[in-house]
Amino acid sequence: MTTALITGATAGIGRSFAEELARTGHDLVLVARDGARLESVAAELRTTYGVAGEVLVADLADRAQLQRVADRLARDGEDAVDLLVNNAGFGLKSTFLQSDIAAEERQLAVLCQAVLVLSHAAGRAMTGRGRGHILNVSSVASFVTMGTYSAAKAWVTTFTQGLANELSGSGVGATVLCPGYTRTEFHQRMGASMKSIPGPLWLDADDLVRAALADVAAGRVVSTPGLVYRATELATGMLPREVLRRLSGVLSGEKGRLAERSGQ
Repeated sequence: MTTALITGATAGIGRSFAEELARTGHDLVLVARDGARLESVAAELRTTYGVAGEVLVADLADRAQLQRVADRLARDGEDAVDLLVNNAGFGLKSTFLQSDIAAEERQLAVLCQAVLVLSHAAGRAMTGRGRGHILNVSSVASFVTMGTYSAAKAWVTTFTQGLANELSGSGVGATVLCPGYTRTEFHQRMGASMKSIPGPLWLDADDLVRAALADVAAGRVVSTPGLVYRATELATGMLPREVLRRLSGVLSGEKGRLAERSGQ
């Protein structure tokens, strides 16, 4: 039985990863900030699927707490982590210059520094054993240029592709998951109204997770579930950078106007 460590495991895509991996027989190490909610999820998965459900309460924006998660990834033995799912994240509703810089720094720490530190710890441990996989959750926002969330996710996408190159031939793989709009608590938590997004653009979190894990099993480096979003990936990759920047600016402006009209 293999062990998977999932960050941001109590809600949204992370919760779906925990459910699916437990269902398919993985022991779990669940990481999140809310200890009570973490224990509740772990207990439910232990009871339902008969797997081990270790909990690790940590705020990944805190470097000392992040290190505790890295130390768990570095552990060897029967409960060594074979799959790391770097899923924890959040978005800011305001634009960069409207945001408090402390909030921007926190977002950068969770979206980028945590991925960097945990991938490093897992990558070293896994290559030492000659097996394992690192799955970093990015976003289709990484294909465009729409603020600091987009920039951070672009870093995750590029970083993971480079990591996959470095890991080639080691027995360890790396995949970056680039979801589009997914029905989770994400937008509600950031206080964003998403009423203007057409229904066909929304993905189901459980379907998304199953598609991502299938791509991991197939050894794919980039996983972009959904035909619309795969087309988006292809189209943005073909556009000249200046055209992409201008298009992103138009989309960013429309997003702001929609927020104003909805009172957000």
